[in-house]
Amino acid sequence: MTAANAHADATLQRAWSVLESVPDPEIPVVSIRELGILRDVRHGDDGVLEVVITPTYSGCPAMSQIAEDIAQAIDNAALGAHRVKTVLAPAWTTDWITDDAREKLRRYGIAPPTGACSSTEQPLRFVPYKKEVIACPRCGSAHTERLAQFGSTACKALYRCLDCREPFDYFKPY
Repeated sequence: MTAANAHADATLQRAWSVLESVPDPEIPVVSIRELGILRDVRHGDDGVLEVVITPTYSGCPAMSQIAEDIAQAIDNAALGAHRVKTVLAPAWTTDWITDDAREKLRRYGIAPPTGACSSTEQPLRFVPYKKEVIACPRCGSAHTERLAQFGSTACKALYRCLDCREPFDYFKPY
């Protein structure tokens, strides 16, 4: 390994470490890395540090803030020239959320997504779907009801626990 390669690897490792602490602007208890928004940190063909992000959905209004927060973190760490690249494919999925982030969401009062979404096959059904049981992140009760398909953001639905009577967001799987 040449000295230049060793320096490049150290820069990438440091960048990953710095970006680990960049919070999601809408859910500040989890980082963009924990949510799976941060996809890659690499050197571009021109040698410039390139941070690759994928939005949770293509119209996510937080992406410009996330790009600004990434640039600020890289600048504060004095990692040099950089750019933020947004990629839409492969599309983000809730499967990319880490287990630690799911627990942080629950403690924050947001029910984390249930199940896996990585399957590309969707069965054709001629009967109604079985109602998904969403547990209350506050008391753990499965006795909940959906109040609205969209909650505080488009990627969440609004639910209410029928036992503790508290409303909560559910991070929809997709």
